Amino acid sequence: MRNFVLIASATILCAVSVSAQQSSGTQSTGQDAAATEQRIKDLEERIITLEGQVRMLKSAQPAPPAATTPATPEMPGQAPAPPVAASQQGQGAASGVVTQTQVYGGAGGAAAKALNPDISVIGDFVGAAGNGTVPAFAQQSPFPSLQMHESEVGLQAIIDPYARGDFFISFGEEGVDLEEGYITFTALPKGFVAKVGKMRSAFGKVNTMHNHVLPWIDRPLVSTNLVGGEDGIDDAGFSIERIIPAPKGLFLDATGQVFRGDSGGGLQSVFKSWERKDVSTVAHLRGYKDITESTNLDLGLSYARGYNDVGPNFLTNLYGVDATLRWKPLRRSIYHSFVGRSELIWSQRQQLPSEQRAFGMYASADYQLGRRWFVGGRFDRSERSQLANLTDNGGSIVLTYWPSEFSQIRGQYRFTRYAENKDTNELLMQVIFSLGAHGAHPF
Repeated sequence: MRNFVLIASATILCAVSVSAQQSSGTQSTGQDAAATEQRIKDLEERIITLEGQVRMLKSAQPAPPAATTPATPEMPGQAPAPPVAASQQGQGAASGVVTQTQVYGGAGGAAAKALNPDISVIGDFVGAAGNGTVPAFAQQSPFPSLQMHESEVGLQAIIDPYARGDFFISFGEEGVDLEEGYITFTALPKGFVAKVGKMRSAFGKVNTMHNHVLPWIDRPLVSTNLVGGEDGIDDAGFSIERIIPAPKGLFLDATGQVFRGDSGGGLQSVFKSWERKDVSTVAHLRGYKDITESTNLDLGLSYARGYNDVGPNFLTNLYGVDATLRWKPLRRSIYHSFVGRSELIWSQRQQLPSEQRAFGMYASADYQLGRRWFVGGRFDRSERSQLANLTDNGGSIVLTYWPSEFSQIRGQYRFTRYAENKDTNELLMQVIFSLGAHGAHPF
């Protein structure tokens, strides 16, 4: 149709030009020239009208039939086939083969990968040698000769712009346990941050740490005797945290937590819930300050309260003070550093015939010798929460080698003198290795 219009237009223009030439050759008056110009204008308007009619005819034509696939009968309960991208359908029809590709929100198949959380696995292998037999009523658990102490699987992801989720599942030789699993709401008003789920309490420093983050293979005596050992105060509940305005250069952070009321077990029991109302509470106040560009000090005050395993009317109160001093020179930070730690914990446990009061503490120091080598020591002293006038003492020397940031090899000599006048000398060895993306732990 378009070719027909072009041919008609060319013919009319040729006729006009011939007529104009004849007119110019036979007549030379002004009236003939004006008539010729008027005739040309009439022909141009006619061409424009014809082009408009051609466009109307094209728009009225029906669209060509789309390529279709042979109909296949649907089985009962079968889901409908996924949609086919229009461009791919057209290409398949041209080649005689129709393919179907599922589209994820217009972003392609790579969008499905974004829905997966960060997954990590951390292995903790421990070996022990020497005289590691502990007295019958000591609360410290001995290490066997060889043990896959823990395999921790971490699942972490941003849920939406307002929250994130963290799950840490512990696989041990005695079974599987949910170490932590909680959602964190990071966009609450007034600067509050809330957590809901199962989590380690904010009591002190060591209680908040997973095994693979500890600077030692074991936990201090005060943790095992007064705060529940390896499990510690780890329970289902919720937590509220807020940064408190403070003078310039000082960071203050307050945390309040409410738990179901069950922490620890056996000789390491801390809290026990007898009824639904027997919840336990934890409060922690943290202060942080940079002393110099290379040195900072971290101080904390902790309090915990809950019912114990003696009965529904017997309470346990815990008080704690922790301090951490860090030195890391800016120019040599990957080669030299120092961390000093200490915690002091008081326990008031109501039991028969009278209340049992106990005190425990530890002090440790870790120095970085080179880029991959660390050496440290720790002193332990702790009374037992359930037995009066029994005090355990101990000390450790630790040497750690980091082949890379994904693995570490650690050796530890541990000496313990229990209240029963029994001494133990042990040599512990640990290999930790990490797979996948594991998020950073609290500083």
